[in-house]
Amino acid sequence: MTELAGAVWPRIPVAPLLVVPLGSVEQHGHHLPLATDTAVATAVARAAMPELPDALLAPALPYGASGEHEGFPGTVSLGTEALTAVLVELGRSAGRWARRVLVVNGHGGNLEALRAAVPLLRSEGRDAAWFACGVPGGDAHAGRTETSLMLHVEPAEVRVDDAVAGETAPLADLLRRLRAGGVRAVSPTGVLGDPAGASAAEGGDLLAAMTTRLVAAVGRWTVDPTGRLGS
Repeated sequence: MTELAGAVWPRIPVAPLLVVPLGSVEQHGHHLPLATDTAVATAVARAAMPELPDALLAPALPYGASGEHEGFPGTVSLGTEALTAVLVELGRSAGRWARRVLVVNGHGGNLEALRAAVPLLRSEGRDAAWFACGVPGGDAHAGRTETSLMLHVEPAEVRVDDAVAGETAPLADLLRRLRAGGVRAVSPTGVLGDPAGASAAEGGDLLAAMTTRLVAAVGRWTVDPTGRLGS
């Protein structure tokens, strides 16, 4: 595996696939670090690299659009407009030498920017796409799903004894309140879900499943109108 940050230009593969993890700096309850989304996106991208010929792993973009979490100290959000501009300029620049650019996204709040930036890049003739690190049926934020993933990916960063439950109602039932007042108006703990029962073993299985989906999606390279890579 080749990582872009440690490479020298004469050894860059000819027309590589550039894989860019995208995360956020935002609260993840009392027990998970603010860089959780970045850590998960990076872990998925890194795990897939051995199965992606001529791929380069770029340094992660650690800031995203996290306005819904700004009621909590520590959250740093670029906002959708600025993130869109960053993604467009990154794609334009990397597109000068990379065959394809794939953004591996770890934060749902980044979707609006991805859906704006990637189709624009594609309309300009650049073969860009994005992939979502989602877990079907998983809880929304800092619950069992993300806690299990982090227990597998960065166990030393998980403060297990500080974990508390949050709002466990389905996300669809919370959207109106979330849009009106952000996460803090819905869950004072910052958690949407319940971390109880999380385990590193479950996190390993979740990571493996996402990695398998990513590798298969790259192999097919079917991109929908929003720029999303089909899984």
